[in-house]
Amino acid sequence: MPTRPNRSLETFANPSPDRDYEIAFDCPEFTCLCPLTGQPDFARLRIVYVPDRLCVELKSLKLYLWSYRDEGAFHEAVTNRVRDDLVAATRPRRLELTADWFVRGGIATRVTVRYEKPRRGGGGSR
Repeated sequence: MPTRPNRSLETFANPSPDRDYEIAFDCPEFTCLCPLTGQPDFARLRIVYVPDRLCVELKSLKLYLWSYRDEGAFHEAVTNRVRDDLVAATRPRRLELTADWFVRGGIATRVTVRYEKPRRGGGGSR
């Protein structure tokens, strides 16, 4: 059976949970649809995170990103939703997602969202 898009993000145990280290993903073929015109929008997503107890599994990330292909979404909304879903699945120490949206109407758009795990006694997400 062929692989199909899926909104489920699978995780696995961080092999070095006592250490801060970065995991970076470069996803140059992200697509969704413009909610106004129905035409495809293309972006390069760059995800950098410091895992805590869990890491995201790559095939599930690929299928998750693929699931947006036929969905209409504004650049800002879809970038924030991907960030929220990654944070919910992995609960990282830190995460930054930059979406470089390709030129549409002579304008390229970059949306950057961040997350930082609250520290004991304060802090929060941005």
